[in-house]
Amino acid sequence: MTVADAFDAVAGSYDTARRRLVPCFDSFYGTAVQVAAPPLRAARAAGRTPEVLDLGAGTGLLSLLLAAAVPGVRLTLVDAAPAMLARATDQLHARSVPHRTVRADLADPLPTGRYDAVVSALAIHHLADTDKRALYRRAAAALVPGGVFVNAEQVAGPTPALDLRYDEVWTERITELGPPAEEIAAARERMRHDRPATVADQCRWLTEAGLVDVDCYFKEWRFAVFGGRANGVGR
Repeated sequence: MTVADAFDAVAGSYDTARRRLVPCFDSFYGTAVQVAAPPLRAARAAGRTPEVLDLGAGTGLLSLLLAAAVPGVRLTLVDAAPAMLARATDQLHARSVPHRTVRADLADPLPTGRYDAVVSALAIHHLADTDKRALYRRAAAALVPGGVFVNAEQVAGPTPALDLRYDEVWTERITELGPPAEEIAAARERMRHDRPATVADQCRWLTEAGLVDVDCYFKEWRFAVFGGRANGVGR
């Protein structure tokens, strides 16, 4: 089963399961929105339509949060799972949010265009490290001056002992939240595709890709939000 197949199988229940499987849901997604919003608002203030590229967009969860925070954005959602993208389309249409969807793997070239924000949530960790680094270079090149890249991600511990502890804490936390046993089992099955990297490594790769002000804005065990800004003052 491919990564796309694994996520298509849960497209209908994915969003409702997020709060049970991401214990820090509000802070995690909320921080990503806080980091992405300023250049979008600046674009709108300058009389432009803010452009957002959502990589591994899935059901559009992060895109919907951004559209609610900054009305008037135009979204481009990329994902390899057609059922997930169909769910995103339904939700965005229901809220009259301008968007397009692109079915593609994250190792493929990015959709043509320049973006005020390139964002991703819980997707890039499926790539090998060499492919992560290549994607970060493409994402940086797709930003307008002053645009931001934000990755709300599942990360590896900096040591094997800490990585094991990350998993123990996650298991404890989600057990407290009470998801069905089959939901946990399905999450574990999807995690077989995971190739997470550390925050330190990924921040270094973003700097190497040419971004500035690179930082980790939020971290709670295995969940982290990090990114950086394209140099310049915006167009």
